[in-house]
Amino acid sequence: MGLKRRATLKAWNRISSFSRERGLFGDRDAVVLAVSGGPDSVVMLDYFARQARGRRLKLYVCHINHGLRGRESDADERFVRRLAESYGLPCGVFKARVRALARKSGSGTEHAARTERYRLLLKYARSRGCRLVATAHHSDDNAETVLLNLLRGTRARGLAGIPPSRQLGGGVRVIRPLMALTRREIEDYLRANGMKARKDSTNDDQKYTRNWIRATLLPLLEKKQPRIRGHLVDIAEDLSGKA
Repeated sequence: MGLKRRATLKAWNRISSFSRERGLFGDRDAVVLAVSGGPDSVVMLDYFARQARGRRLKLYVCHINHGLRGRESDADERFVRRLAESYGLPCGVFKARVRALARKSGSGTEHAARTERYRLLLKYARSRGCRLVATAHHSDDNAETVLLNLLRGTRARGLAGIPPSRQLGGGVRVIRPLMALTRREIEDYLRANGMKARKDSTNDDQKYTRNWIRATLLPLLEKKQPRIRGHLVDIAEDLSGKA
């Protein structure tokens, strides 16, 4: 079995098993795929698109242009439009006025972007009659969230990390099937399949605490405990009751 087939089947099996155990989606479901153009969402799109015929899934791609990175944001939008077209899938694109919303609400840019992103995803899902919205959060995101909440100060509930599924509103549920994979496994999938993805330059800015955790804190912790990411995910699963 070649490298491409091994990497692909390994990821598919992990995602499918994780989704089945947690009841994330089933055959014939209609799903909105939140695609930013980054590596994780590109892999999620490829997985669902390749499962669609056999499982009779109805898929819709949705991209939110937050307009925070100027031409880079617009290039992301064009990339996702072309990607959706290559799979023969409809693509809904929304413009989010994040800076204006942040000023109006008095919240930070990150919080405003997240709130508006989920509002628009819910709007699109309801317009297409979908009860599921899939986002591409992965296992490393979960480990980072546990540390982020710990640093900010949290009770045990905050250490439960990112839930694999939660209600979004109006009968629509968010699902996160890629939490079965690590960032490294996602990158392996991309390389094995020769797939391209967009890079968000703001992910390198360590003024954001999550980026500092990813780039500095976790690598330091791994020097003492190479399995720290897995341990953090195990804690989150224990506290969420999903173990």
